[in-house]
Amino acid sequence: MAEEDKKQQADKSGEEAPPQRFAGPGSFGGMGGSTAGPKKTWPELVGLTSEEAERRIKEEKPGANVQIVPEGCFVTMDYRTNRVRIFTGSDGKVVRAPMIG
Repeated sequence: MAEEDKKQQADKSGEEAPPQRFAGPGSFGGMGGSTAGPKKTWPELVGLTSEEAERRIKEEKPGANVQIVPEGCFVTMDYRTNRVRIFTGSDGKVVRAPMIG
């Protein structure tokens, strides 16, 4: 609806309205600046053993409830700010970036 209003205004004034941009998750209205805060994902751990990944996560987030889960297992969909799941392949290595949730 807002996009349609802008288009009508642009037609009346002869000027084109600037395109809207999606600021993306973790940003505040595209205001710029850093979105740095507490770490939420660990993509650098993919390929490491689950033990090494768990150790590194606990170094960076003491008190984290780290769960090692075999790839393809069912997990609950509830979101917990202190939980990090590490999904592992049959070789015991991390197959996707661990994340809070």
